[in-house]
Amino acid sequence: MDPRFFEQPILNSPYEYPSRHWELDPSGQPTNRILPERRKVAFITPIPKPKKQTGIQQEKILFDAAAQALGTEAQQYDLSAFIGGVRQRVDRWRELPDPNAWGVTPETARLLTHWRSHRFGDIRPFFCQVEAVETAIWLTEVAPTLGKEGRRFLDQIDAASEGANPGLARLALKLATGAGKTTVMAMIIAWQTINAVRRPGSRRFTRGFLVVTPGVTIRDRLRVLQPNDPDSYYASRELVPNDMLRDLERAKIVVTNYHAFLRRETLPLSKGGRALLQGSGPELRTKETEGQMLQRVMPGLMGMKRILALNDEAHHCYREKPAE
Repeated sequence: MDPRFFEQPILNSPYEYPSRHWELDPSGQPTNRILPERRKVAFITPIPKPKKQTGIQQEKILFDAAAQALGTEAQQYDLSAFIGGVRQRVDRWRELPDPNAWGVTPETARLLTHWRSHRFGDIRPFFCQVEAVETAIWLTEVAPTLGKEGRRFLDQIDAASEGANPGLARLALKLATGAGKTTVMAMIIAWQTINAVRRPGSRRFTRGFLVVTPGVTIRDRLRVLQPNDPDSYYASRELVPNDMLRDLERAKIVVTNYHAFLRRETLPLSKGGRALLQGSGPELRTKETEGQMLQRVMPGLMGMKRILALNDEAHHCYREKPAE
């Protein structure tokens, strides 16, 4: 096999728009041809070619039908086409030279300009990090103003959210391992908080955030999302212009792990003690209520009208199939 693909698998700078990619054949194997464009959106699983092939063994790129359709029959759509469509429109929007034509608030335009062109002294955001936040901004601030063109995307997202979690609007930003999701979360918090502080009447923005992690270790690492942390990303990584840092002090951020949402016992009892107190009566209810649990986990957010929940490592739950 031609070794070129394995000698140089990475073709693009992490800081620039990806302009080239290695072509894969229908069986998922590299052809050693470099195509001068970004790889199109597709659900693919490249399968290594076996040394010995026995029987009829198909090697293929898996375009999982279940992955391309979400929700009920009325809500099904091709996710590849949907994601590709959003990406194309964000690409066109990014190329607009005049910030006044971006269709966003002046605060958002200032942050976008900063992330795209600031001369970072140490760690510069990757293109994929900026693109992830750009996509969230486009769907939140720009798409609602585009009439049918924007509504088409928003309706599909609303339908998928309603099918899986009625009443809870959700967006998924999928980044590869090592891409830097913490930086993306910090950028989202900065964008939302600065706009919420300077535009308190807007319903699109909030300064209340619930960050849910899969475990205690990751929870402790995400302390850098707190503006008052000594290693806060907003200042240490220059994610926010200096004159906007004060606005971030008004953010209310709760970082916790999902185990905290398990309802706890308010009256610890042994098995014998529980049986004695219960007697022949109804089952004792000694666990905290949902309201008590929320008051324990996120007391600082309880009085807020709008809260943005950031579910870290959400790939294991986002696309759960709705119940019949």
